[in-house]
Amino acid sequence: MSKFLNLAALTFAVGLTGTTAMAEPTGLGRPATPDEVAAWDIDVRPDGLGLPEGSGSVADGEPIFAERCASCHGDFGEAVDRWPVLAGGIDTLTSARPVKTIGSYWPYLSTVWDYVHRAMPFGDAQSLTADETYSITAYLLYLNDLVDDDFELSRENFTEVAMPNAEGFYPDDRTETAVWKNRAPCMTDCKPEVKITARAQVVDVTPDDPTSKHSMAAPATDEAAKEEATQVAAAPAVDPALVKAGEKVFKKCKACHAVGDKAKHKIGPHLNGIFGRAAGTAEGFKKYSKDMQKAGADGLVWDEETLATFLAKPKSMIKRTKMAFAGLKKEDDLTAVIAYLKAMTE
Repeated sequence: MSKFLNLAALTFAVGLTGTTAMAEPTGLGRPATPDEVAAWDIDVRPDGLGLPEGSGSVADGEPIFAERCASCHGDFGEAVDRWPVLAGGIDTLTSARPVKTIGSYWPYLSTVWDYVHRAMPFGDAQSLTADETYSITAYLLYLNDLVDDDFELSRENFTEVAMPNAEGFYPDDRTETAVWKNRAPCMTDCKPEVKITARAQVVDVTPDDPTSKHSMAAPATDEAAKEEATQVAAAPAVDPALVKAGEKVFKKCKACHAVGDKAKHKIGPHLNGIFGRAAGTAEGFKKYSKDMQKAGADGLVWDEETLATFLAKPKSMIKRTKMAFAGLKKEDDLTAVIAYLKAMTE
């Protein structure tokens, strides 16, 4: 909403004094005070008009986002349950299932700042300071791989940030081009037959294929059971404390990945059998980016070293990975989560 509309609405709601174009004075209301006008007049435009003084960095934004936003949107913008996804989705807008996020879809950074400042956090709107809003916005840019981790956002450099989909919007001309403009829409018996042409997007509602070797319904042979027992007996002992620490770190991954008994693909592939597997080749998972598939075809195989490199900063290793996760910054966390994955998959 523009400043003009905001002020017009405020004048109508608060200033019913009969002192403008009204035919008769009503004796109700009073002129809005400057403070009241300022309280309503908080929108920010694409050219930066309306931004307050202040600044915030990616580093400042991470803990604020974790405390105020992650319960709904996930630690890395991957979303919890049905709340909106905020990161990722690059190059998906022309696909059958586009992922509309801040990085892939939103045209202006002012939309991000204005919405966060005006309406977030849910249930506690307008509780964020200007500096906190700058910090969260900077962190959201980082999650979408639009700035580096040392970036600081302020009113001075705000308009220098270009959003990838800024040129992807055009005037709505459906009143002129819609197929139904000159004919009545069909409401009954529009097709002679209805066919199901796609599988459910939520993978865990589709029954397992009992012929798959990874299916929980597939019976294990005696030979397979003996081989598994031999592998378990030969596996080196793991540090239980390290595995427990890794389980805690893995909570950052659980929104998108599963591991262990009965693990299934989610937003990302399940991680069973990841060690020794070529990148982008988890059986049954079809949402890999082209870059991830190419990396596997070029010889990238997941082991402790390659996983540690990838998890430290995924987009530095595979530029257009669909994983929105920004990376684990602590070496101890990397060691622990890899130990946990090994313990859960061997």
